[in-house]
Amino acid sequence: MTTALITGATAGIGAAFARRLALDGHNLVLVARDTERLERQAAELHDRHGVEVAVLTADLAEEDGLVAVEERLGDTRHPVDLLVNNAGFALKGGYLEVPVADELRMLRVHCEAVLRLTSAAAAPMRRRRRGGVVNVASVAAFVPRGTYGATKAWVVQFTQGAAHDLAGSGVRLMALCPGFVRTEFHERAGIGTSSIPNWMWLDADRVVDAGLRDLARGRSLSVPDPRYKVLLGASKLVPRSALGGVSSRAGRKYGPRRGGTDSEQLP
Repeated sequence: MTTALITGATAGIGAAFARRLALDGHNLVLVARDTERLERQAAELHDRHGVEVAVLTADLAEEDGLVAVEERLGDTRHPVDLLVNNAGFALKGGYLEVPVADELRMLRVHCEAVLRLTSAAAAPMRRRRRGGVVNVASVAAFVPRGTYGATKAWVVQFTQGAAHDLAGSGVRLMALCPGFVRTEFHERAGIGTSSIPNWMWLDADRVVDAGLRDLARGRSLSVPDPRYKVLLGASKLVPRSALGGVSSRAGRKYGPRRGGTDSEQLP
């Protein structure tokens, strides 16, 4: 039986990956900062699907947390066959409105953690000649959107470049780029969402289903909804300066308060 490790596993897209992979019969390693919630989630998935579910409490903005997850990914006695790098957060406010310390924390979670954990997982996968990595990015990677969009653009470029380098090795890498996803995230962060059009919202379970289909097809990039594919296509016809203004205003209005969360929900 294969094992999947999911960061930011307790809510949103991360929790949807856990549900789907448990349903498919994968053993799980769930990573997040909230031990109590992790243990409750692990018990529910084990009881419902009969799979083995381990928990690993780790803050990926801290060195100890990164090292703990790297060590688990490098455990050759209990190999991880699929890594889902989902942990992340956004910052409310424009450039120079957000403390540099918070921006650096985001860079560590979105970029350094993705690089280090992907590397920790991909090396033993390549030796076994099988495995997969899904790095959750965002459609914000394709429009000017401050540090958040810049980090997601890095995730896309890194993932596609690494996928090219590992072609033929048996290891698949894919960047998953959703838009707005309906989860508890916005309510927990105290974010008003009434002004976001209904058609822009995606369902986390459907995002995961589409992403896993694209991974199985060997794609290195997944935009898991036709509506956002159309929007991204249309965005190529709009000046980047105009896109930047719209995206920046949306980020300040809809982005979460400062401080981390364990899952990706925002475009």
